[in-house]
Amino acid sequence: MLRRGGSWKIRILFGLAIVAFAYFNRCSNTVVNPYTQREQVINMDSDQEIAIGLQAMPQLKQQHGGDFPNQDLQDFVDRVGMKLVNNSIAKDTPYRYEFHLLADDKTINAFALPGGQIFITYALLAKLDNEDQLAGVLGHEIGHVIGRHSAERIAETEFWQTVSQGASVGADAGGLVAGIGQNVLLGNGRDDELESDELGVLFMIQSGYDPEEMIGVMQVLKEAAGPNRTPEFQSTHPDPDNRMEKIRAAIEKYRDQGIGVN
Repeated sequence: MLRRGGSWKIRILFGLAIVAFAYFNRCSNTVVNPYTQREQVINMDSDQEIAIGLQAMPQLKQQHGGDFPNQDLQDFVDRVGMKLVNNSIAKDTPYRYEFHLLADDKTINAFALPGGQIFITYALLAKLDNEDQLAGVLGHEIGHVIGRHSAERIAETEFWQTVSQGASVGADAGGLVAGIGQNVLLGNGRDDELESDELGVLFMIQSGYDPEEMIGVMQVLKEAAGPNRTPEFQSTHPDPDNRMEKIRAAIEKYRDQGIGVN
């Protein structure tokens, strides 16, 4: 009995040490994003973000049918994307921005990898009405890169995995703690989308695009999701109606600040 009790105490101490290490590591990796001024936990530098994005790019392209076989459309996407970069704070970042039009004609989506690799499917491009809406999509994705959202999610995931390991060693409570981590990541994911929406509005204004067209993009996403779309509390993305409201507020905010007003 004494040995069993001693073993139990050792497991508790070892588990607490793992958890303490996770929290120490989290605090030591807390930084202020110089482009958004938001405090984040990041455990990699920009070169590592770029390397991760470049490494993941080929597989992601393969999953979506490769590049769309029309150079004129690819040039169009490149032109709009680089216009947004060159007229915003994106040009002052160390990231390597490249824009990819994917051949996938079924999946209505756009996404960004850390470091500047940005993708839009042909299925989404075909749903857009004009260049301004494309600018809204790409501006949003540039926002994810500048917001360092992927790097933040990686750090959060590693933190909760370590905490879960410590709790599992100490008290067989790993599943509970891992569940808490997933809820935190889900909430932060919605915040990431809203931050990227606001940054996208700003980049559109700075580049001479009509930010109201971002609302049109939300309509496209709403229609694509259909009437049975996942409730917001179960989704990593905010509901399109809520995003429209936030976008309108961002437009008013920047207009009040005189941004984009001649």
